[in-house]
Amino acid sequence: MFGSFQSTISLGGRLRRGQSAIMRPMSLRPIEIRDAVLRSCEQYRERLEQYRPLIDRLNVFPVPDGDTGTNMWLTMQSVTEATRGMDLDVQLLREVCSGISMAALLGARGNSGVILSQLLSGFTADLVQTVELGDEQISLPRALSQALSKAAEVAQSAVLRPKEGTILTVARRSAEAAVDASSTFEGNALEPFFRATLRAARAALELTPQQLEQLRRAGVVDSGGAGYVHFLESLWIGFCGSKLDDELCLYPWYEGVERLSGPVVETSWEADGGSATEEELRFEVMFLLRSASEATVDAMKEVWLGLGDSIVVVGQEGVWNCHVHTNAIGAVIEAGIAAGELRNISVTDLREQVEEERWVRSAEGTEVVEPPHLQAVTEVVTVSNGDGIARIFYSLGVRHNVAGGPSMNPSTSDLLEMIEKCDAPNVIVLPNNSNVVAAANAATQLTTRTVSILPTSSVIEGFSALMVYDPGSSLADNLDNMSKAVSKVSIGEVTVAVRSGEGTRGSFASGEFIGLSSSGVEVSGSDLATVTKQLIEIMMSDATEIVTIVEGEGASPANSRSIVTALEADHPHLVVDIHHGGQALYPYLIGVE
Repeated sequence: MFGSFQSTISLGGRLRRGQSAIMRPMSLRPIEIRDAVLRSCEQYRERLEQYRPLIDRLNVFPVPDGDTGTNMWLTMQSVTEATRGMDLDVQLLREVCSGISMAALLGARGNSGVILSQLLSGFTADLVQTVELGDEQISLPRALSQALSKAAEVAQSAVLRPKEGTILTVARRSAEAAVDASSTFEGNALEPFFRATLRAARAALELTPQQLEQLRRAGVVDSGGAGYVHFLESLWIGFCGSKLDDELCLYPWYEGVERLSGPVVETSWEADGGSATEEELRFEVMFLLRSASEATVDAMKEVWLGLGDSIVVVGQEGVWNCHVHTNAIGAVIEAGIAAGELRNISVTDLREQVEEERWVRSAEGTEVVEPPHLQAVTEVVTVSNGDGIARIFYSLGVRHNVAGGPSMNPSTSDLLEMIEKCDAPNVIVLPNNSNVVAAANAATQLTTRTVSILPTSSVIEGFSALMVYDPGSSLADNLDNMSKAVSKVSIGEVTVAVRSGEGTRGSFASGEFIGLSSSGVEVSGSDLATVTKQLIEIMMSDATEIVTIVEGEGASPANSRSIVTALEADHPHLVVDIHHGGQALYPYLIGVE
């Protein structure tokens, strides 16, 4: 995509006979630095794509969920997508580095991705500052060593409870070696500089099992640290335009990684509370936070310190990427709402991830196509119409879903068949439609399992119930918690009127879009986005904090964007979550909490 760094850099004077271009003195010209940074990012994305399955296999800390390499790769995917759209005739070093930093922040996935975004942010910001000072006396190795030191410092400060033996250790040790190397090698000797830096990083990585008990037990090095080694390799290639030394292309920490089958670390899980050990924290919560001050973010972090671990909160230009492992999802999100505006809320069941990763490792080479179910005390059977809704239910812990809904109600036998497939002795059925409740009740009379019906009338209520569902808790506790969650949400639906009629606020015509709440038809009209926005406004109150929108057949990206933009403009503190459900008949399902 770009020429090599050493061939494009301008000479500060004639080369002496026999002097390597890589050794010549030169000024730090921003354009060449910019192109080298871009080459390095592209190279890093490619190396992560190549090695991410192996990095994933090394992942045992803080939980063995096997996603470190994938999360780092996805973060770099966001970076390279942003850089490929840049106009390099216009955007110079400062704009490009700022774009890289913001793309990494917004695209960061998981603990490792957020830390990587801070390494990139510190590195690029310091490099810009050094280069734009225009000091022709500073060498390129010196500038790079300062940038690597800043990267390690910024990443370390982003983690509330940093631990030795992680990517932070590898970044710090390699940066210290880079500073020493930049003083040792004359002028701009880039290859010796990178060689010394990489050797130090590899040595630090191989020491991580001695620093972190989880790594020692599993017999592996830190996965994030392994990913960072590839970052330094990418800088070598991007700035030198040359291949790595053969000795640095050997990765002993990947050798035998395929032996990691079955449980890597025995992890126990507690149902609730903030006092669990790091390995017992079950959920990963992430969101973007806007319109927050340093004071409110600090207050949120103080709350989080009592609720979880693996806490990383990083910000840039008024946007904060927030990450925590916890057993108290609601309290964590409430602390975020108190700090500012939440976007892109993500809750991941780490227990589920760990179990699936163990299954993947143990099932390689076999014909198994489904992971084993977790041993649950209580399971849930849901009814839904739409592939997207079924996927959302699956992500919330549902493994037994019956296709059905408005105009296609499942039969008693359909529901009974799914109840019988459950392994747990206790089952909760979420009918998600009032017309399905009767068949669900009939099915409960035909099974030996203990079955209770939570009479949800919409998939939105189903989502709310499942947010607090715990397969390890009793039937009574689950019913109590799920019922309370359902009671806090109001539901709405947007569809097309099949005949004319009278609504709560006037008449509507056949073929018009109509917005319905529990009170009946609230609004009608010919424009889908307008009707949906008006329905949400009617349903909202001063206490409303969260609006959930589920897209179905008939929805469009343009309409959804129009609805969300209008809501966020009129209600700056409102959290708007939008999901693709794929349900028939209803372009939009609405939940207001």
